[in-house]
Amino acid sequence: MRVIENIISDRGSKYAVSGGPCTSEEEAKAFIKALCRKKKFAKATHNTWGLLTRDAPIKNDDGESGAGMVILRMLEREGLYDHIVVVTRWYGGKHLGGDRFRHVQEAVRIYLEGL
Repeated sequence: MRVIENIISDRGSKYAVSGGPCTSEEEAKAFIKALCRKKKFAKATHNTWGLLTRDAPIKNDDGESGAGMVILRMLEREGLYDHIVVVTRWYGGKHLGGDRFRHVQEAVRIYLEGL
C-alpha cells in the first residue's frame, strides 16, 4: 500500500491519495478497511476509489458523487489494470463545486507519476 498524504489543500479541504495491487471488489474492500485502520483515514469525509479489473471497472464514490468515475477514466487512459487508487478528502467546511473533480484528477495524476 502506497499512501501520499497532504497533497492538496483548498478552502480547508485536504486530500491524500493511496493505492496498490488489487484484483477484485473483495480485495478493494479489504484495502479500504486496511487504509481505515489509520485513524486519520477512518475519520475522512470521503474515501473514493476506482479499480479496473479484467472483468469490469469497479468504483465507489463514498458520498463524493462522480469522483469514482473520474478515477476510473484516468486508470483506463493509463491502461492500469488490477490496481486500486483511492482519493481521500477531509471536508473543510466550504463547498468546492467543480473544483473537487479537478482535485481528484490532480491527486490521481500525482499517484500515477510515482509508479
